[in-house]
Amino acid sequence: MRRLDSSSPDFASALAALEVPTESGDSNVTSTVADIIAEVVRRGDAALLDFTGRFDQLQVSALADIEIPQDDLHRALNDLPKEQRSALTEAANRIETFHRKQLVDDWSYEDGLGNRLGQRVTPLQRVGVYVPGGKASYPSSVLMNAIPARVVGVSEIIMVAPTPGGERNPLVLAAAALAGVDRVFCVGGAQAVAALAYGSTGIPRVDKIVGPGNRFVAEAKRQVFGRVGIDMIAGPSEILIIADGSADPEWMAMDLFSQAEHDESAQAIMLCPDAAYIEAVDAAVDRLLPQMERSAIIQASLDRRGALIKTRDIADAAGVSNSLAPEHLELAVEDPDGLLPLIDAAGAIFMGNYSCEALGDYCAGPNHVLPTSGSARFFSPLGVYDFQKRSSIIHCSPEGAAPLGRIARVLAEGESLTAHARSAAMRVPQ
Repeated sequence: MRRLDSSSPDFASALAALEVPTESGDSNVTSTVADIIAEVVRRGDAALLDFTGRFDQLQVSALADIEIPQDDLHRALNDLPKEQRSALTEAANRIETFHRKQLVDDWSYEDGLGNRLGQRVTPLQRVGVYVPGGKASYPSSVLMNAIPARVVGVSEIIMVAPTPGGERNPLVLAAAALAGVDRVFCVGGAQAVAALAYGSTGIPRVDKIVGPGNRFVAEAKRQVFGRVGIDMIAGPSEILIIADGSADPEWMAMDLFSQAEHDESAQAIMLCPDAAYIEAVDAAVDRLLPQMERSAIIQASLDRRGALIKTRDIADAAGVSNSLAPEHLELAVEDPDGLLPLIDAAGAIFMGNYSCEALGDYCAGPNHVLPTSGSARFFSPLGVYDFQKRSSIIHCSPEGAAPLGRIARVLAEGESLTAHARSAAMRVPQ
């Protein structure tokens, strides 16, 4: 793996080079997605069926043929091997328990002038969940995206998932049953995002689209944002480990692999002030890599964006981490609680040597839909709050409207908005 040292004069530029994926996007993606969206808006279900046949090799004549009945979802759950069903159910329960603690009630207060001010929190009416299909079939993503929506009381959850060649993943269908998904359509890509955003004859328009996908899905979400809400534009997966040398070096190597195996653009970095420990982890990487099923992908990822970085001390490591704002941050140190106050930006923080990132991906409880590409500086993990809308409540009493009216009149006149000023002044007794 690439070696860097935070005390080197060129460290800042070397670190910056790691922040940007080396693989540039296809210049045709934007226009291709725009054309697909336009066709779905123009031709609705007919375009969906055409694109499904073209991209997923699934030839059907009506949208009803690509909607999966609820009975099929529950049959998939019941037919799972006992161990899989138990694991999926326990993960769902833990995810639900965590997200129920995020629920926020309405609130209000009286300002002393007799005015009642507050906030009303209501769920979105309909949400679309995109679930990757084909080689990347993730039942965990179904749970993470749909359960918070159900917990908060979203009226209808629509799931879209491509099924190339008509092949359905039973774990994905079982997860949809557990998560309380209302309708599932075997359609994917930019065309599925367009249908969710604009609606078609068979697929209803949603208020928000969540869930990961390839670059065409990400670009489609970008293009329909504003027509609907979206969770975020996801980039390559990331892990950053701050280590003090207290964990088994093989644990660190495998934790780095756990993100690098996603794809060649994923990023895996370890920060540590102990040069001898960095050598031990590097040796563990070389030793364990040949055993990995996805060794070629891991190797490519580590070559492109991976690094083992020697820092001056643990506090320096925290500073480097904050500049990267990683999606997943492992504090593989003996005193993670002591280090935590130094951490300013990370999607999810894994505390201590036993809290590996893989547990958060599947079953710890917090959401695994996290900000990437440094956006943890201003984005948060997916949660219940993403499926709610908040309305401000302003209820003025006759007595309370008068002093507010005087203030509003002065400010509105300063902005040359005469109607605003007169509207406010009419509430002030003469």
